[in-house]
Amino acid sequence: MKNSITRFTGRVEYFAKYRPGYPEQVIGALEKNIGFDTSKDVADIGCGTGILSRLFLSNGNLVFGVEPNDEMRAEAEKQLGRFLNFISINGTAENTALATNSADVITVGNAFHWFDLKKTRKEFKRILRKGGHVVILWNDRKNSSPFMKALDAILKPLNKEHEELEQNLSDKDFLNSFFGEEKIHSSSFPNFQTLDLNGLKGRVQSISYVPESGDEHKKIMNGIKDLFDKFNNGGQVKIEYLTKVFYGNLI
Repeated sequence: MKNSITRFTGRVEYFAKYRPGYPEQVIGALEKNIGFDTSKDVADIGCGTGILSRLFLSNGNLVFGVEPNDEMRAEAEKQLGRFLNFISINGTAENTALATNSADVITVGNAFHWFDLKKTRKEFKRILRKGGHVVILWNDRKNSSPFMKALDAILKPLNKEHEELEQNLSDKDFLNSFFGEEKIHSSSFPNFQTLDLNGLKGRVQSISYVPESGDEHKKIMNGIKDLFDKFNNGGQVKIEYLTKVFYGNLI
């Protein structure tokens, strides 16, 4: 089994092209609830190919994109090279390589469940400035439509390890133990992608627990094509998400 750093090696192209972004309402929620503004410096930990970083860069924030996977980090630098306010860092959640008191806000998108939380919490407290916040968010696939239920039926048997990690994130006590307080602020926003057949296949192949080759890979891809043939509307299918956002101070 690949470790948390190398598990996305070989999937970077799919990840960059076919993973969903984050809704702009996230910025508004942070402005309202934690006083976020363009003056805040952001450390985006486990930034991958820069999907979440782009949201804050477009808002005008200085963003440190911290990513340990060489392929992912190189793709982030390529995708975000036009932003002068992006600084790429080779580091991990447990050892970010950032200076002490260097960030007003730490963000983590779809990567939190891979971290060593005890070491990560210590490191986050070191790099946060006084009064700083941690923002954890991810896109949770919804199973509200027949298409989404059928897609889940293909993917769910593959992700026993990942499912357990995601269940931890949904556990209030689990998040409370990290933030160190009983009250964690949260928001949620609808999100979606519309994809053609190649896009749907690419989206599935961006998932770390989907086999990359072999008979099982062929079986899954055939199942995805059958799914697309059944549910597409005008050559497109809609993947629905709920973007979940949790934010607070580290006490």
